[in-house]
Amino acid sequence: MEKEIVIDGANATMGRLASYAAKQALNGDKVIILNANDVIIVGHKKSIVEDFKELIKKGGSSLKGPRIVRTPERILKRTIRGMLPHKQGRGSDALDRVVCYNDVPEKYSSAKKIIAGKEKKGEKITLKELVFLVK
Repeated sequence: MEKEIVIDGANATMGRLASYAAKQALNGDKVIILNANDVIIVGHKKSIVEDFKELIKKGGSSLKGPRIVRTPERILKRTIRGMLPHKQGRGSDALDRVVCYNDVPEKYSSAKKIIAGKEKKGEKITLKELVFLVK
């Protein structure tokens, strides 16, 4: 029987959150990540935005693939996918057990949540800001 792990992603570092979620999903647990808008990437804003723009540019025209997702919850799920063996059966099944939301749905408003992040000092950018600056 799989248990459900609900994680509040506010102020959580994206890489650390993604690796934790990937490990729990591989162990057979269903992972729900809330507040994907507020997940942060630590580093210089300018370089992070430039790197993401370059990634989008590498994708080619809109008529041909690969299509680079530009919503916070999809960016986070794609990061988690990179930490899973998604071309194998168990990795694909684990990825199906991960669900990301930009805010808190009514269903999970009263659920017990794991607080993943704390206030960070230094330069950082949230996924919501990144998406806004890239468009």
